[in-house]
Amino acid sequence: MPSNPVAETVASLMPRAKEELTELVAFRSVADFDQFPRSESEGAARWVADALAAEGFQDVALLDTPDGTQSVYGHLPGPEGAKTVLLYAHYDVQPPLDEDGWTTPPFELTERDGRWYGRGAADCKGGLIMHLLALRALKANGGVPVHVKVIAEGSEEQGTGGLERYAEEHPGLLEADTIVIGDAGNFRVGLPTVTSTLRGMTLVRVRIDTLAGNLHSGQFGGAAPDALAALIRVLDSLRAEDGSTTVDGLTADASWEGLTYDEDQFRQDAKVLDGVELIGSGSVADRIWARPAVTVLGIDCPPVVGATPSVQASARALVSLRVPPGVDAAEATKLLQAHLQAHTPWGARVSTEQIGQGQAFRADTTSPAYQAMADAMAVAYPGQRMQYAGQGGSIPLCNTLAALYPHAEILLIGLSEPEAQIHAVNESVSPEELERLSVAEALFLRNYAAVSTN
Repeated sequence: MPSNPVAETVASLMPRAKEELTELVAFRSVADFDQFPRSESEGAARWVADALAAEGFQDVALLDTPDGTQSVYGHLPGPEGAKTVLLYAHYDVQPPLDEDGWTTPPFELTERDGRWYGRGAADCKGGLIMHLLALRALKANGGVPVHVKVIAEGSEEQGTGGLERYAEEHPGLLEADTIVIGDAGNFRVGLPTVTSTLRGMTLVRVRIDTLAGNLHSGQFGGAAPDALAALIRVLDSLRAEDGSTTVDGLTADASWEGLTYDEDQFRQDAKVLDGVELIGSGSVADRIWARPAVTVLGIDCPPVVGATPSVQASARALVSLRVPPGVDAAEATKLLQAHLQAHTPWGARVSTEQIGQGQAFRADTTSPAYQAMADAMAVAYPGQRMQYAGQGGSIPLCNTLAALYPHAEILLIGLSEPEAQIHAVNESVSPEELERLSVAEALFLRNYAAVSTN
């Protein structure tokens, strides 16, 4: 990176950034309080609030959101008449999954092979550190030229919508001219990328009942309807032979126009085992950015260890459906529920319950903020031009903010590039990406301030 004062300042702050990320990763801040102590999430929220207060933020507050979690808010005043930029990240994380599968403990930030490993290092505690680095670099080099609001969500990974509902109930709180969502990532390490689309999502729990109670499989098996077998039939109906998602009434043939995703590279990024085929049809980008995708997240049934010879009376599953821009998530939910009911065999009793939902998002990439970001990324990533990519994941807050503030420009950047392996074991962040994106965000704020005053 060519020498410039902002880049030099960020470089000098990287040891401090590592210390702070170590502290933040140490909180087991999974917003599922049946599995993890609420005190861990509350401790992480207080850490964020203290960090904002130390940087001179005003009105720092722990917001009690309707889903029982806390989001952290703060406001850093800028020059009179300046534009306002909202910086977003979330401090809650996914569960570590199999802790024994981690090479190093998931809640201890560990450096290995040039990367920093730990749950939330990239998604999205690292995003909070990125925002802090950018603001510190500007404060050390002439000051922050815009008003800045920061919002750190406490339940993004759970999809329970607490912050969305809070924002709707307090519509002035997060209002801004531009919003930077620090929860996306570059298409590849070293390739500056903004995410221009997000798939929406719905979560549906399905339950099938066939018997008053479990029965001996030797005495009754073969005639007694097996709820687990019925559930398997239902879940299988959600995919075509090639693995494509097939929800009755849901269009699944859209194409992606933009950055391409090489199939061999995808296999490597996804760590697909040798000889195992990819599923679906169309290009990889079509499948992960432009089309719906169903995933069975979990099944309630007896574990193999300790299983008894029984015909199962009931079984449940949690089904996720990702939907692309242009598809209404509420309508997709209705179609999914109708499909599950229609494909339940043998007259079995079936019930469905929606437990989470978020709309898809498409950004306006022609706005002045995008040009300001492109210019900033060209400096932070010499020789590289900013790329546009989609993201298969969902950030429901984006649509809430877009609806509340239709004039606002929304950009998505972040640290979750493929090598980060977010949501999986051995999640990690590239410190070089953290450094470069912090420089890019600082320069973006400076560029945007200049554009907005012209």
